Amino acid sequence: MRYYRTAVDGETKFVVRNDEKAYDLTAARDGLTSFVDLATVAEVEGTTVDEVAEGVIDDAPLLDADAVTDGAAIPAMPDEVWAAGVTYQISSDAREEESGRGEMYQGAFENERPEIFFKATPERTMGPGEAVGIRNDSDWDVPEPELAVVVFGGEIVGYTIGNDMSSRSIEGENPLYLPQAKIYDRCAAIGPCIASPETVGDPNDLEFSMTIERDGETMFDGATSTDQMVRTPEELVSYLTRHNAVPELSVLMTGTSLVPDDFTLEEGDHVSIDIENIGMLENPVVEV
Repeated sequence: MRYYRTAVDGETKFVVRNDEKAYDLTAARDGLTSFVDLATVAEVEGTTVDEVAEGVIDDAPLLDADAVTDGAAIPAMPDEVWAAGVTYQISSDAREEESGRGEMYQGAFENERPEIFFKATPERTMGPGEAVGIRNDSDWDVPEPELAVVVFGGEIVGYTIGNDMSSRSIEGENPLYLPQAKIYDRCAAIGPCIASPETVGDPNDLEFSMTIERDGETMFDGATSTDQMVRTPEELVSYLTRHNAVPELSVLMTGTSLVPDDFTLEEGDHVSIDIENIGMLENPVVEV
């Protein structure tokens, strides 16, 4: 099942889409207005979010499924967004290109401990259709399409799509500038939904693609698979939560292997990221 926040007749609804049918969970039960509500019930009952949804779906009115998808907002607002780096070989190669310090990034790629870094607060996190940002003081900026893990109470409860916007010129100048290259206004986007683990299947075997358009022209079009990722989501989450009290709802982006070469984003560009079994996240680009 896939879970959405969407506007219907001017009112925000919490909706589950099961195959080609969409159900208004907001109208099914009082107090069931968000993914956090759903995950809380599942945690208390010791079950899954899908099983909770299945228990109330008969009382939920049907909605137009296409309208739900078209009007999707950020599916849940995480208290924190984190990210993992160099989880694909090509990412290590790209960091060497931008910094000339390849041995350091290759070490992170090969070592037992992964690179985990803080990415965004709620105010910096955008949803579907909202503009992501490029920094005015950077001259090499790229989107990074990533499978994102939704973590509730320290456990994986779903997956979504993440866009880890990055200022490669700033990071390449000095690795200690990573926070400035990664954390700024509109630096992250997630959506369009949260897909349950049962819907996603094997997270290390998903096809995904990214397209970047400028003035109606395709500037980048690439595809890959999460089977190239050398870490599992469970492994990354285990390091995120070690000796680190993450908030109730967090999102962890798992790294990318789609890195545009010799390309920088410009204001007005449009980024589309598609991940198998989840959907498509689309965002325009603005300068911040």
